[in-house]
Amino acid sequence: MNKMLLLVVVILTVVKTNAQYSEPDYLKTPNGIITIQPVLHSSLILMWNKHTIFIDPYKELSIHKDYPSPSLVLITDIHGDHLNQKTLEALVNDETIIVAPLAVKNLMSDELKSKTIVLNNGDLKNVTGIPIEAIPMYNLPEDEQSRHVKGRGNGYVITLAKKKFYISGDTEDIPEMRALKNIDFAFVCMNLPYTMDFNTAADAVLEFKPKVVYPYHFRGKDGFSDVEAFKALVFDKNPEIEVRNRIWYPEN
Repeated sequence: MNKMLLLVVVILTVVKTNAQYSEPDYLKTPNGIITIQPVLHSSLILMWNKHTIFIDPYKELSIHKDYPSPSLVLITDIHGDHLNQKTLEALVNDETIIVAPLAVKNLMSDELKSKTIVLNNGDLKNVTGIPIEAIPMYNLPEDEQSRHVKGRGNGYVITLAKKKFYISGDTEDIPEMRALKNIDFAFVCMNLPYTMDFNTAADAVLEFKPKVVYPYHFRGKDGFSDVEAFKALVFDKNPEIEVRNRIWYPEN
């Protein structure tokens, strides 16, 4: 293979690799631009002014290198697709603050514990100038078979530039989600048998009416949930809710 052909192959490989990730979405506000970057499954990045927020980072993906070290990390639950200490240790610096429920902190190394603020269900705290509310996330029915028991993990409502972002974490169609008000952007899971199916997720979204919803965390035991069907269901009942389907599985 000559040098020119080799160079073309390398360039095409890099372009293909980079193209696997979603392009970020940008939200212009009077208080600055918010960047919304889907990453992988349960993981995403939000940026606003001096803040870089990583949510459930669990793989050392190349896309993280395109962003500053996180000023804030939110962890929703104890499972490996939410809490990965190796990933956290690679990403955080001395200024990073981690927000997590107590069950998550209890599993961390001493170094990560020293950076962690505990929020449990119902707690509301201003962290580095950002209001963060911990929302319950759990399975229904609440029984011994539940993979996600009430009180262990957190969903979150984060307020940036007066815009409210809801991160569902691993939850089913719980009353606390349906009761949410004035959500601008919602990241809603839908993967069986771990959370809920797309029909149930759509019904819940139609109840709490976020302005924009991102289906995420939609790879389940039997493959991917039908996010296009989810979008059609929501649009049919309330076309004012914008559904944004993005690339959450760049390896596929």
